[in-house]
Amino acid sequence: MKAPIVVHCTAPTGGRAVTINDELAGLIHDDRDLIKLLRQAGIYDAEHCLDDPHWIEWRGSPAHRYEAA
Repeated sequence: MKAPIVVHCTAPTGGRAVTINDELAGLIHDDRDLIKLLRQAGIYDAEHCLDDPHWIEWRGSPAHRYEAA
């Protein structure tokens, strides 16, 4: 089973796109942005999901890295 949330590779200008169930959810620039986005999507225990591969796949760039490549 794939993770429902994907944090995509870092954009050339910094930040990372996030998809939830293959739908674009937003652009984030740090873990706080990600937690806020997930809470807005109804995941209220978001801070505990960040390193859980059942919830989040960090794709193309290291986890928790948001600066431009």
